[in-house]
Amino acid sequence: MHIADGVLSVSVAVATTVGAVGILAYSLNGIKEDEIPKISLLTGAFFVSSLINIPIGPTSVHPILSGFLGLALGRRAPIGIFIGLLLQATLFQHGGLSTLGANTLLMSLPAYLVYYLSSLLKNVSFFMRGFNAGFTAIIGGIFLLISLLFLSDARYNDGLFSVINIVAVAYLPLALLEGILTGFSVKYLYTVRPTFFEQK
Repeated sequence: MHIADGVLSVSVAVATTVGAVGILAYSLNGIKEDEIPKISLLTGAFFVSSLINIPIGPTSVHPILSGFLGLALGRRAPIGIFIGLLLQATLFQHGGLSTLGANTLLMSLPAYLVYYLSSLLKNVSFFMRGFNAGFTAIIGGIFLLISLLFLSDARYNDGLFSVINIVAVAYLPLALLEGILTGFSVKYLYTVRPTFFEQK
């Protein structure tokens, strides 16, 4: 779900960068030293998983883990997402520096949505909490990605085989797969270490 350099219009790139700065400031506010190891661990997992990708037009399909980060890190999730994206862009040219703000928002906003929805799902099974996190994060990311592409250039939506249609279709199976994998991961971690998902 990384957007490459040159895909977004300048106005959209600037606006998303400003938005990413705001969300990072909120995420960093009041951070405690004992939260850093957990953020670092999950940043590493996010960094590695997002490097497994299949390019599709101006973006790519790959595991994201933003839903898992939303459950595990809560409001700190954008910190790990931003660091992972920055390293991917500078070390492997995966994504781009001009679109770093947009990519940060694409994954951080769905992670926040998962975090806020998790309080409403306390009576469902651990697997379903995880499935909802993974599935919701991908669907939210697709919606944001399509919106940014459309705002940048309406030609991305021209024709049956437009970039937007291809991206939407490509990510739907991934949403189901990520939901299932996140569901099993969350169920396992709740079993062996229930405190892993406690928020500060």
